[in-house]
Amino acid sequence: MQVAEIIVRILEKEGIDTAFGIPGASINPVFKYLENSKIKHHLMRHEEAAVHAADGYYRSSSKLALAICTSGPGATNFVTGLYTAKIDSIPLIAITGQAKSSQLGTDAFQCVDIVAMTKEVVKKSVCVLNPHEIEKIMQEAIYTAKEGRPGPVLIDLPLDIQMVDIPFDIDSYQSLPIERKQPESTAISTALELLVSAKNPIIIAGGGVILSHAEKELASFAEFMNIPIITTYMAKGLVPEHHYLNAGMVGIQVGASSSGNAIFLESDVVLGIGCRFTDRHTGALDTYTAGRTFIHVDIDPNEIGKLFNVEVGIVSDAKEALQSLISLAKASGLRNTSTRIKEISKRKTQSELKGVFRGELINPKDIFIKVNETFGDDALYTTGCGLVQIWSGQYQLINKPRIYFPSGGAGTLGFDIPAAIGASVGKGNAKTVCMMGDFGFTFLVEELAVASKYNLPIVVIILNNAYLSLIRQNQKYAYSYEHAVDMQENHGGVDYCKVSEGLGCSAERVKTYEELEDALQRAKDSTRPYVLDIIVDRQTDCNMGNDIAHIKMFE
Repeated sequence: MQVAEIIVRILEKEGIDTAFGIPGASINPVFKYLENSKIKHHLMRHEEAAVHAADGYYRSSSKLALAICTSGPGATNFVTGLYTAKIDSIPLIAITGQAKSSQLGTDAFQCVDIVAMTKEVVKKSVCVLNPHEIEKIMQEAIYTAKEGRPGPVLIDLPLDIQMVDIPFDIDSYQSLPIERKQPESTAISTALELLVSAKNPIIIAGGGVILSHAEKELASFAEFMNIPIITTYMAKGLVPEHHYLNAGMVGIQVGASSSGNAIFLESDVVLGIGCRFTDRHTGALDTYTAGRTFIHVDIDPNEIGKLFNVEVGIVSDAKEALQSLISLAKASGLRNTSTRIKEISKRKTQSELKGVFRGELINPKDIFIKVNETFGDDALYTTGCGLVQIWSGQYQLINKPRIYFPSGGAGTLGFDIPAAIGASVGKGNAKTVCMMGDFGFTFLVEELAVASKYNLPIVVIILNNAYLSLIRQNQKYAYSYEHAVDMQENHGGVDYCKVSEGLGCSAERVKTYEELEDALQRAKDSTRPYVLDIIVDRQTDCNMGNDIAHIKMFE
């Protein structure tokens, strides 16, 4: 059997049934066998978008997808997508074509060392030089992508290697088993003792809890222990918005919640589960850590103690750790007696956006209220970077895990639309809403043609303030100037509706509050891709700060 066919058969047996990519001369042998396989290939318009789509597919379905492309500039276009997936712990398999093995290192046409180039943005990258190792390489790639902290794996395939015939029996192929990492029992006991004796304990639940499908275990433990929950941005939707223990989010940008930050600052013992304590969450570390004792549960031992010292570090899968904590707490009858949980829900509700809904131009924050009302939890959501992502984090109400998909660690402009394509496909062509700015819309906008080709009900909501608005705000308040950020043409000569229509989508421009609600409803009702170019106030700023105790709030 040819190596190219072996690869496809192994992918099928591993349960991969969806691919996003672009064929090319150096990967055509694999595409030959994809044609009649069980794997449905979606033709993308840019290689980066193929990786974002595979990323979004996993986020919505919890299933691996394949991103596949040719060599040279095709392969190098994968890099940003791989970085975006790795930093957010999203597993996928990336396959790149390559020049013939005899041409490696000779600067042949479209021959680049993509393995070396991607070393820092994947869990593992390998160039197949011995065709007889392909079974082992595929086994290890899929195992590595899913095991421990998940992430992308890249396999580079020289053209001649793909066409080698070797003995292979797909019926004898076996996946490598993956075991959930168990917590150490004495560390669980110490952690529980700290939480029970704390005056005001708090749980910080991160994206690892979602990846572990541990939302029920989190709720059970928090409810039994009477401990409020704060979610990181990557865990948005993990706890229903108005659950009595949901204290909101903490952060200096996307998580900047007046109630969440205040409740965290009152806390003395912090249990972090499946989180990385990243800078947009913590802000200045001296403010974040002062007077608090930390317990950190994470599947990646490299994350524990990486940014600051913790009292207890537990290397474990989030679900396994929570199950152990629940069992020990119930067996011992120990629980925290803090009374502040009575006020948590009230304080969170009081801090929620009330809206403006007046003025000649639409306040961008009001759009999120209307999106919450129109789409609710019946849709999936993606967002990439900029003020729109920050507003989305602060004001969108998400009540379910695995329906809200941001580019969290990378903040990748262009992530939104292709990730929405993958997410929609992963949930049976589900309605998926992209929240993005007018500048971000121009990154990978060509992927709207993909949404149109496959008749996906993607809704793109552009908050068009004709600015590089996050950079404008940073220049204004950090450096007292403004330069190279004004894009007034986006309110005049540039027509995003015509662009969208030219790519096969329905589109309309919204300029007034009176038009907004009906336009959103039309977008919701559409069974095809729909773009709303909403003209908003140009100078609206976003709540943010340098530390969680000093967030500058804007009306």
